[in-house]
Amino acid sequence: MTTPLRPLGSSDLEVFPLCLGGNVFGWTADEATSFAVLDAYAAAGGNFVDTADVYSAWADGNSGGESETVIGKWVKARGNRSDVVIATKVSQHPDFKGLRAATIEAAADASLRRLGTDHIDLYYTHFDDPEVPVEEIIGALDALVKAGKVRHIAASNIGADRLQESLDLSDREGLARYVAVQPHYNLVSRDTYEGPLRDLAARQGLAAVPYFALASGFLTGKYRPGTTVDSARAGSAAQHLESERGRRVLTALDEVAGAHGAPVATVALAWLAAQPTVVAPIASARTVEQLPDLLGVAELRLTDEELAKLTAASA
Repeated sequence: MTTPLRPLGSSDLEVFPLCLGGNVFGWTADEATSFAVLDAYAAAGGNFVDTADVYSAWADGNSGGESETVIGKWVKARGNRSDVVIATKVSQHPDFKGLRAATIEAAADASLRRLGTDHIDLYYTHFDDPEVPVEEIIGALDALVKAGKVRHIAASNIGADRLQESLDLSDREGLARYVAVQPHYNLVSRDTYEGPLRDLAARQGLAAVPYFALASGFLTGKYRPGTTVDSARAGSAAQHLESERGRRVLTALDEVAGAHGAPVATVALAWLAAQPTVVAPIASARTVEQLPDLLGVAELRLTDEELAKLTAASA
């Protein structure tokens, strides 16, 4: 059965209900493994890949842009550019920091070269830059849309006030308008998005595409008291075990997963996918073997009682 695609906010983009995170490509997944993961995701009907120009400048020997380069090579090798919705971001690359108009323009051109394409489907401001007026940011993004280099724009890591100001400007001046937000949001990290930002997204018809959907791996259920996990993110994931909230969430996830015979990760993603405004959670796989637990979100539907149990556990 083919998984139906979901409309991304007010845009003309239609996306698979799991966005494949590209942060691991060229970092913990080498090029061959990255190709295998991308192939498996596409074979399952996936069409939505998320990256950023900074991925993965933090790794020894990397300078940023490694993930975009891998994705660009894969798209060229498979000849499937028109089938893939590519999202990337600006503001954090070591050579293109911030959101000045000239920086946005230069960073976008660099991303296009690495991706080997003439357009970016969804272009995010990675982190807001409060030093730059929204008029300058939206103006630069609008210029990219008018030039055909970007189809739609979006914002990650932005506050409700600045988002509202940006949307008001776009509406008033007839400029390109944000169609999506990418917040840090999952079962153990709800405070950043739930509240004014989510309310604004709902009112304005913006799609949410949450990152850290599995809390750096904690919500896969691999992290338990006394266990050691071989992962570059083990430290940040394991810290949730130290909180009562994290332990409550794991218990609830185990119960719901057991009732469905489903992996814990699938249940955690299914809860997120069922939240208001969420169109496609982002999750990454550094091996093909990790992918089925993520793809399961496309099929798993939790009952109202199960969703309430998980929500209460994570309160």
